[in-house]
Amino acid sequence: MAELTFREAVAAGIAQEMERDTTVYFIGEDVAAAGGVFKATVGLLDRFGAERVRDTPISEQAIVGAAMGAAMTGLRPIVEIMFSDFLATCWDMIANQVAKTRYMTDGQVSLPLVIRTANGGGSRFGAQHSQSLENWAMAVPGLKVVAPSTPADAKGLLAAAIRDPDPVLFFEQKSLYGIRGEVPDGEHVDSLGTARVLRSGKDCTIVALAAMVPRAMAAAAELDGIGINAIVVDVRCLVPLDTRTILGEVSKTGRLFTVEENPRLCGWGAEIASIVAEECFDDLDGPIVRITTPHVPLPAAQSMEDEAMPTVARIVDTVKGAMR
Repeated sequence: MAELTFREAVAAGIAQEMERDTTVYFIGEDVAAAGGVFKATVGLLDRFGAERVRDTPISEQAIVGAAMGAAMTGLRPIVEIMFSDFLATCWDMIANQVAKTRYMTDGQVSLPLVIRTANGGGSRFGAQHSQSLENWAMAVPGLKVVAPSTPADAKGLLAAAIRDPDPVLFFEQKSLYGIRGEVPDGEHVDSLGTARVLRSGKDCTIVALAAMVPRAMAAAAELDGIGINAIVVDVRCLVPLDTRTILGEVSKTGRLFTVEENPRLCGWGAEIASIVAEECFDDLDGPIVRITTPHVPLPAAQSMEDEAMPTVARIVDTVKGAMR
């Protein structure tokens, strides 16, 4: 095992797949010579050359359009959209073209395309550069949606996304880029559509994604100190969604809490709450509780951004209050 930062694990996942498959190439704004604005692609240009690692003009529509055409003709492009907020500028291409081509051609045309993007708050970038948008992608049929929380998952799930025959949106929560963790040496490929149980318990189940996972784990440790023993599930992949694992862990405790960075309205936790209510209602011992960011643009001021996003303290207080 090597200890890597999250950003180093992203680069390692890309490099692993580019080494294995010469049809894989990588494009985006400032991804080559600069190594990415978040330094998640450092060294790829030197290793693979300018033919396979290319800087592009500042045009998200051009980036995604070029990659879509390449994917349709046999290549496996990885593209970077610098901030997930900028998906709005190419959303027609993604939602109406990339997501639907395989279906509309009856499977004759595949689109093995990965769109990586830095997502979420915590870095004081303001309302136009801090949105958590994985629920946008989750709502579009034809897209797979991944959001890892650890360096090992960043490498393994990215490798799985690159090998997948369908378009994948890969959300990298930007405040995680500097965290460190053990990453398997050699080839490491995970499985899309698999949640992971990080902590066992008997009193309640906390389901979280991306940067909310370490906060949920810290909250669970605090709750242990007051006699509330929580399971923590890392969703990891919203589409396909591992409902089997989530339902199984909720059935063990009878209580579900979701921790979401998304704004509250139509967040991914609402879908999980709906599934749990339909599939294991008789196992529930109390109402499902969602812990979310309020339905407001995320502020840039440090104290206000921290107040808006779910914190360890808010998770603890909410669970403690509901479990009484």
